Amino acid sequence: MSRLTWFLIPLILFLLLTVFLYNGLFSDPSARESSLIENEFPAFSLPDLADEAITHTNDIFDGQMTFVNVWGVWCVTCAIELPYLTELSQKGYRFVGLYYDQDLDPDFGSKTINRVRAEVIETTRRFGNPFAFNIFDVYRDTSLDLGVTGAPETFLVDPAGVIRLHHLGDINERVWTGKFLPVIEAIQREYPVLSQLSTEHQLTGLKQ
Repeated sequence: MSRLTWFLIPLILFLLLTVFLYNGLFSDPSARESSLIENEFPAFSLPDLADEAITHTNDIFDGQMTFVNVWGVWCVTCAIELPYLTELSQKGYRFVGLYYDQDLDPDFGSKTINRVRAEVIETTRRFGNPFAFNIFDVYRDTSLDLGVTGAPETFLVDPAGVIRLHHLGDINERVWTGKFLPVIEAIQREYPVLSQLSTEHQLTGLKQ
């Protein structure tokens, strides 16, 4: 093997490694595409956080566009996004919380469900409550089925129960306008009644 070849091989490997690290450094983790996009929301049957006598299933999506927001009171970023999500909910957008709390696991903590409920009430009272209700992901099974890596994460689900968008991180005005609205408008074109209902809700809010 020539001296030139011995020189080029390390150089090429170095350049490939540099390109790989550069892409990782400047890539946006929230832009990661979920493998569940355009697939039905995973089947679940979970209790309501506030009332375990109520069970929620995939029926919650029937005929409604829903934003499933994975969150917890232990998540600082979740608290930061709550006021903006509350504003959106007041404009007619439907948010459902998918809640889990690691401290309920005996291996990690010793919270009781009553304490969790009290913390949720306090947090939403302080920062805003955008949720129509909260689903209690008891053992984080649904979060795992969704490929959730942390919180907050939000899934936009259409009226047929199909996931149309998956966002990692908080939702703010920039993210909402640039990432969510185009998908929302596409769904509204497919389901015109949604656009009409949203407009009526916003007009009602203005009158109030």
